[in-house]
Amino acid sequence: MMINRFLLAAVGAYINMPVLADSGGLFDIDATLPLMAIQFLLLAVILNAIYYKPLGDAIDERASYVQGQLKQAKEQKEKAIALAQQYEQELRAVRKQSQEIIAKAEAEAQKLVAEKVQQAQQEVIAQRMKAAEEIAKEKEEALSALNQQVEALSSKILEKILSV
Repeated sequence: MMINRFLLAAVGAYINMPVLADSGGLFDIDATLPLMAIQFLLLAVILNAIYYKPLGDAIDERASYVQGQLKQAKEQKEKAIALAQQYEQELRAVRKQSQEIIAKAEAEAQKLVAEKVQQAQQEVIAQRMKAAEEIAKEKEEALSALNQQVEALSSKILEKILSV
C-alpha cells in the first residue's frame, strides 16, 4: 500500500512538471488538461481498486454480519418468549394440579375426621348404654338385695314382735 502511494506521487510529480508556457492565464487549455484528466481518472481507478472497493466490501460484510446477528437475536428472543410461555403454562397446570391434590387431601381428611367423630360418638353412646345397663343391673341387684334384707329384717321383726 505504501508502494502504491509512492508510485502515485511519482506519477503525479512527473505529470505535473512545470512546462514553460507563454501565457500565464488562469484557464490555459493546452496539453496539461488532458493529462490532468487522465491522471485524475487513473487515481480514481487506483483508489477504487486499492481503497474504496475493499472498504466497501468490509462495510458490506460488516452490515451483513450485523443483520445476521440481529436476525439470530430475534429468533432467539422468539424462542425464549415461546419457552417462557410454555413454562408459565406448565406452571399454571402444576399449580392447578397441586391445588386439586390439596383440596382432595383436605376432603379426605375431613371425611376421616367425620368418620372418627362419628365412631367416637357411637363408642360413647355404646359406653353410656353399657354403663346404663350396668347401673340398671346393679340397681336391680341392689333392690333385690335390699328386698331380701327388708324381708329378712321384716321376718326378724315379726318374729320378735310375735315372740314377745
